[in-house]
Amino acid sequence: MSLDRSLIADVRSLSDPELRRLVILAQDLLERRGAGRVPEGAKVTYRREEVRCGKANCTRCPHGPYWYAYWREDGRLRSRYLGSAKAGRSPGDTKPAADTGEVHLPPPPPTSVEH
Repeated sequence: MSLDRSLIADVRSLSDPELRRLVILAQDLLERRGAGRVPEGAKVTYRREEVRCGKANCTRCPHGPYWYAYWREDGRLRSRYLGSAKAGRSPGDTKPAADTGEVHLPPPPPTSVEH
């Protein structure tokens, strides 16, 4: 399947923030379809983290907090960005531990995607 030329042109004209949002959307769709899924039975740790953007002149670092999921797969530590942790959001609608910012949960069930 080839991509439509006008779609490619539209993607190339996106601003950096719009392109990041598109990447997040594409990653979410791939995950919902099973690509990059956390292995069944894996112990997943959810963490709230603040991150540094790396820009030399940034006066607002660190940014966040954001939710990340961590698990081990084939002997390697894997992680996935889950979204903002602001406004009381938590992964899987579970309240985070106030002391450590960690919650241990099983992987969320797969979600179907309507076409």
